[in-house]
Amino acid sequence: MNQTATIERSARAEPTLSLLWERIRRRGDMPGFTRAINAILASMRGEDERDFSMTQTVLTDPVLTQKVLRLANSPMYSAFGQRITTVSKAVLVLGTEAIGHLALGLKLIEELAKSSPDSLQAQVEMEKAVLAGMVAQQVAASAASRDPEEAVVCSILHSLGRMMVTFYLPEHWERIVQSGAGESAVHAELGLTLEQIGRATAEHWGLPRNLVAGMRRVQPGERCEGFGHDDWLAALGTMSSQCADSLWNGDEAGVEQIKAIAAGFAPLIGITPDSIVSAVDKAKEEAIADLSIAPLANPPEKRARAAAATRMREAGNRVLLEGVAEMREAVAGATPGQMMSMAIETAYHGLSFTRAFGFLRNRRDGRYGARIGLGDGAKAMLPELVFDDAYEANVFFAALGSDRVIFIENAQDPKFASKLPDWWKGALQDARCFVVIPLCTNGEPVGFIYGDWDDRFPSVYLSQTEFGLLNDLRALVVRTVERRQQVELAAGRA
Repeated sequence: MNQTATIERSARAEPTLSLLWERIRRRGDMPGFTRAINAILASMRGEDERDFSMTQTVLTDPVLTQKVLRLANSPMYSAFGQRITTVSKAVLVLGTEAIGHLALGLKLIEELAKSSPDSLQAQVEMEKAVLAGMVAQQVAASAASRDPEEAVVCSILHSLGRMMVTFYLPEHWERIVQSGAGESAVHAELGLTLEQIGRATAEHWGLPRNLVAGMRRVQPGERCEGFGHDDWLAALGTMSSQCADSLWNGDEAGVEQIKAIAAGFAPLIGITPDSIVSAVDKAKEEAIADLSIAPLANPPEKRARAAAATRMREAGNRVLLEGVAEMREAVAGATPGQMMSMAIETAYHGLSFTRAFGFLRNRRDGRYGARIGLGDGAKAMLPELVFDDAYEANVFFAALGSDRVIFIENAQDPKFASKLPDWWKGALQDARCFVVIPLCTNGEPVGFIYGDWDDRFPSVYLSQTEFGLLNDLRALVVRTVERRQQVELAAGRA
């Protein structure tokens, strides 16, 4: 039974929530999280372009890209017996639900990390929430959960009420702390519990029902008849949040507290206390490297995170080779959108593009438009990358007309300016060199892939091997487009 659900909201509850929503409107959702989750949830709920949309969502975030590929190649999915090197293939293997939960957790962590609350306490609560997610991930993996990413999101959200109050209602939180009366002081000050505030916020954001249900607080020994998956998530979230509190100071007292927490929750979680303690230790090691202000992180010793932009031809060619191999495996059952996603991602990583875009032709509107973009600011540029399909004397129509890959070594050469269209000059003018990979069927263009390099790559050239691999990518995408056209033609005759 939910212990806090029996605590009724007082008359102060509605004014508190009204003030909270007003503060959110004034300052912005914590910060930008609503926009992030809306994009992810839309990808999870979509139908026609569900895989394509989820791939786009993942690939706009380099950290999320690495996490998804790591998950796809983890022992949990080793039964698939193959190495996954593209997010597009990972989406096919893992499914949008698992990746969606992983994305939700990482986006929340990212937004918390970027936030700059007025008080140190708010920042502490945010990092504790991240730490709880790390604990949940390790414990869920030990429990052989098929979807530990869902557990991560629920565990982070367990601290949502506390985060919202410290972030948006700091004056109320200060009075609660000064009273020293714990949860009763929260109810007296705000008219509802921290759990109720968190759940109200999650519902306000439109989070899925299973995530909201997993936010409730569970007591050790609560297990009863009908204890289902949502209850398991709630128990894990409660335990992970308590472990995060105990881990925070990195002292011996916290170590003993974690042992007691593990013993109390082990029957509910379904693994031994020792396994829980071991999983928490792994989470602590991860937190030492990843959290910025926690005492256990020891900020002065954190590694500098800077990587020089270098183009590693040998490693890049391996990426291209592996990507082409994956596309050949997938071509029989993949859609044109999935194949185009795989091609763009492979070319982007294999050639170290600064930016890459996939353009599709809309015959009805008579226009080309970018559908997917990777790299520096690419997603924000998509609305600008639109142009009419009526022929113009420029390099893009030359590539589409010749149906061959074109490499422009120096797009900044004044003599070449007349061959560049206005839409390119308006949005992509900082590119030093670029590649156009046309996609044509029966002599008619259906779109193209574009990739460029900026001044960080002053000297770029493509080898014959790379040209050959790009043509292989192109041919595989075109094959799926032609198959789709044949199916549509047959359906039209019927």
